[in-house]
Amino acid sequence: MCGIAGIISFNNKGLHKTAITTITNAIAHRGPEAEGFYVDEVIGLGHRRLSIIDLSAASNQPLYDSSNNYVMVFNGEIFNYLEVKQQLPDYNFKTNGDGEVVLAAYIKWGTAAFQKFKGFFAFAIYNKSTSELILVRDRLGVKPMYYYYDDNQLIFASEIRAILKSNLVPKKINTTAVQNYLHMQSIYAPLTIIENIFQLKNGEYAVVKSKQFTVNTWWDIKSTNNKFEVPQDKATAKKEVNQLLQRAVERRLVADVPVAAFLSGGIDSSAVVALMAQQQSNLATFNIAFAEKEYDESAYAEMIAKKFNTNHHKITLSPADFLNELPNALHAMDTPSADGINSYVVSKAIVNNNIKVAVSGIGGDELFAGYPGFKFWSTANQYKWFWNLPTFARKTLSLPLPNNGKWGRVKNLMQLPQLDINGFYPLMREMVNKKQIEAITKAKFNVNYTNYAATNFPIISQYSIAELLGYTQQTLLKDTDQYSMAVALEVREPFFDSDLVEYVLQIPDHIKKPNFAKQLLVESLDDLLPNEIVHRPKKGFVFPWENWMRNELFVFCETNIKNLAQRTEFDENAILLLWNKFCNKQQVRWTEVWQLVVLEHWLQQHIDA
Repeated sequence: MCGIAGIISFNNKGLHKTAITTITNAIAHRGPEAEGFYVDEVIGLGHRRLSIIDLSAASNQPLYDSSNNYVMVFNGEIFNYLEVKQQLPDYNFKTNGDGEVVLAAYIKWGTAAFQKFKGFFAFAIYNKSTSELILVRDRLGVKPMYYYYDDNQLIFASEIRAILKSNLVPKKINTTAVQNYLHMQSIYAPLTIIENIFQLKNGEYAVVKSKQFTVNTWWDIKSTNNKFEVPQDKATAKKEVNQLLQRAVERRLVADVPVAAFLSGGIDSSAVVALMAQQQSNLATFNIAFAEKEYDESAYAEMIAKKFNTNHHKITLSPADFLNELPNALHAMDTPSADGINSYVVSKAIVNNNIKVAVSGIGGDELFAGYPGFKFWSTANQYKWFWNLPTFARKTLSLPLPNNGKWGRVKNLMQLPQLDINGFYPLMREMVNKKQIEAITKAKFNVNYTNYAATNFPIISQYSIAELLGYTQQTLLKDTDQYSMAVALEVREPFFDSDLVEYVLQIPDHIKKPNFAKQLLVESLDDLLPNEIVHRPKKGFVFPWENWMRNELFVFCETNIKNLAQRTEFDENAILLLWNKFCNKQQVRWTEVWQLVVLEHWLQQHIDA
């Protein structure tokens, strides 16, 4: 796991090593153990290393092939690298790492090599003889790849702030991206908060040659409906899911350093720990505990730790500890996000215990219908006839419903022009309504979301695909990466194993539809999980942010709100009105305001600076 960066000059003016050094140093936190550079008259490549596989200096990057024609910087892990390596008997390997296998595979098979890799990654390979650069991002978008491109240059990096540190990019706010952020709490690829800085989408690769920049797709989640034989009965599905889960976990134990696990005591993390414990002795597990009973789930984590005999670490924190870490967490933020600060605190606590790799249970909700949106979508599809009624009739029927909360969401769904996932999913994930966003940004709402439609999949899987392309990739995985890598922790997610994802998406609804939380997942594990874990009420990290924002964080919030209101891109009256309503407890959620507070803080750090 590492940080990568690069810069190409299209005008052959040459590059100073200081330019690529500056960009790479901005992501030193992602790889504090080694640095390396390649610089010639056209291109500069930089790398920061966090050593996980092959800890020797031989695997420091950039990596070169034996002819010295290809040079690569790589971020991520290829868990099946030994299998791929066996298919490359003619290559003269100099290391025992997975990075060199990626380079060798690309030299032999070109872009077809990407299909062979099981893992998560973002990398760049430069061909000196053809002056061609290729940038690649993994299937599910676990690892980031940002870039800026114009007639004079291309700059890419693992983080936006690294590109900004070059001082070669105009620091102009992207209004459409701001609208996206306010609407869905994060910014969807290919946009970023900065105009003309973009991100590769999941499963994409870009080719850069002679000032030409072309983007291609090498993996598409909506085209995976024929990868596996569809199970016709639950017994078969349970058996296959169990085997795929075991393989996904086994892959994520590949490392030359100890691999630990997050353990919240919920179904997903408990499932991962149960499977890890079957394959690894003396497994270290970490749980964040709280003295306040309304937050604490440590008893459930201890139950799992005892059942599977793990080396359990209970780290007790208070809400005040989270408040104290808030400045550090906000400083660690590469792209604005109203969520995920918990990830920073937990990651830092684990790193303080000398751990570099931790396995997480995130992703179970997306695959096994754990969110309320799945039930909404399934129910709506049972009553499709309702959306065949005239629009005015549906609007009339929805009038008695309130405008806010759960029933406000139902009201909006009833008024959709038609029942399809492209209209349905954004409403389920909406943080701020479009009318409010237009008032704040002084611009007509202009966000065009990914086409989520995948009608060749079962109904439940259609919503899974929307989640994987939406919240999962754009918020959950992005936050996990930026907050864990801020403290040099590699996080691995078995539920985002591509084989597992592709299989579960094909399972028919009558097999996957749950009668209790994530039923198919639980039953696939046989009796591994105790009933106390499966059927317990879910708590999670829910802190009194609303109370903090009116008390301990009041000055911080008000200062940022007022500063944001003064920016020419925003409407002062709309922002201050929202803030005043929140302060007076007038039906404004704390998340609507907190997004603006975080945005202003980020702009001060990376635009004003």
